[in-house]
Amino acid sequence: MAGGGDYGGDSNCRAALREAFGESSDSDSDAPSGVSSGAGGGGWRWEAVAGIRGLWLCAAFLSADEQARLLAAIQREGWFIDANNQAMRFGDLPSWAVELSTLIREAICLGDVNVGVGSEMTNEDEDACPLPSDLLWREPLFDQMIANRYNPGEGICAHVDLMRFDDGIAIVSLESACVMHFSQAEPTGTASDNLHLKKGDGEPTKIPVYLNPGSLVVMSGDARYLWKHEINRKPGVQQWDGRELEQHTRTSVTLRKLLASPN
Repeated sequence: MAGGGDYGGDSNCRAALREAFGESSDSDSDAPSGVSSGAGGGGWRWEAVAGIRGLWLCAAFLSADEQARLLAAIQREGWFIDANNQAMRFGDLPSWAVELSTLIREAICLGDVNVGVGSEMTNEDEDACPLPSDLLWREPLFDQMIANRYNPGEGICAHVDLMRFDDGIAIVSLESACVMHFSQAEPTGTASDNLHLKKGDGEPTKIPVYLNPGSLVVMSGDARYLWKHEINRKPGVQQWDGRELEQHTRTSVTLRKLLASPN
């Protein structure tokens, strides 16, 4: 099933992409220097994360070659020198980040969707797409970017992104694999919330999501506003399938959309 939102099948979605961005080429020689067009080769697969409405994972968003090209484009920016491990851009993004945004839209529009058992769905048409159509087709899709480099043991504290940013956030992971944990920001005491609470102590359960290199996570709705996300890379915490992950340097690119000024 294609996640095309209101645009229906693949042919309609491809036509919409051509109208917005022009024709694309499958040839690597014609691909931009940062990220190639059609990186997933038509093989994108989206999984809805069970228990968190609006949280989607595309594990094979970028191939190994495309990851290397994206890393090279980031390194050419010269951001991560000395002790610097973060760079932010607002408004006009680097060309490779614009290409990445276009590729995210293409992957959402054309990728296959697996809703999965236990996923919270209320509207079959809209919730079966990794981004609602009003977010997917806004212009620009993203106009704010953060690039981070994490050394082994470094992560991010549990947080909800600032309200100055609109709904619909994308995170691309590169280099080292990690586990991102999600926990409810403010339990409301409803029956739905209670499903995520541990018996007895009332502490929210942390839902783990494995982020392999080249993966893409998209958050909207509940996942963006009602759930905190964190990456704790302290010894013993990064566990997946019964084993502790070997940690290396991890690079991530987060793309967001600034809310319009009230003035």
